[in-house]
Amino acid sequence: MNVDVLVYDGFDELDGIGPYEVFDYALTYAGEEDKDAVNGAAGDVDAAGRVRYVTLDVRETVTASHGTRVGVDGTLPGPDSDDAPDLLVVPGGGWNGRDEEASAWAEAQRGDVPDALAAHHAAGTRIASVCTGSMLLAEAGVTDGRRAVTHAAAIDELRASGAQVVDARVVDDGDLLTAGGVTSGIDLALYIVETTFGEAIAERVATVIEYEPRHAVASPE
Repeated sequence: MNVDVLVYDGFDELDGIGPYEVFDYALTYAGEEDKDAVNGAAGDVDAAGRVRYVTLDVRETVTASHGTRVGVDGTLPGPDSDDAPDLLVVPGGGWNGRDEEASAWAEAQRGDVPDALAAHHAAGTRIASVCTGSMLLAEAGVTDGRRAVTHAAAIDELRASGAQVVDARVVDDGDLLTAGGVTSGIDLALYIVETTFGEAIAERVATVIEYEPRHAVASPE
């Protein structure tokens, strides 16, 4: 599973870094299981995947909402690229503050991020948002008529955009997954890990980060 976390100036640190850490551990553990399965045979074992931070423009770092500078691994590939992600994670940040320079709100107004999300969605990329990252998906039209959730302070806006708001910490609507505020991104990532790599790896990740998943996931209808 190749995962790209799309970051931008003003994204909330936990929205992006929490899921990144979960996926990084999960891919490491899944890779170890692959090696065990071939009993240490010579030659390369297919990697379980990769997780990385990407931006739309070429740059070395972004500055998150609380001032953390995060290194960028590359740019988001086009949806038809051989390197396109299997899962695209969209963090939120600063939506309700309406920061016009560095925030999810600013990215929604510029339009480039919503355009990229719409293109990936149309091409079949699975997309997961954390917190007000779902508002960027709403701006892209991705959540129209779809079951979704966002940060409590933006619920009314999400509903007004045409989404079917679900009262849940994590909502699975097939190729679209959304999570509520901030720390719910960890629950989202652990759920994806469990459904992709199995319960044992998800539990191993939760144990190592000392996190107890909260609340049931609203699964597809």
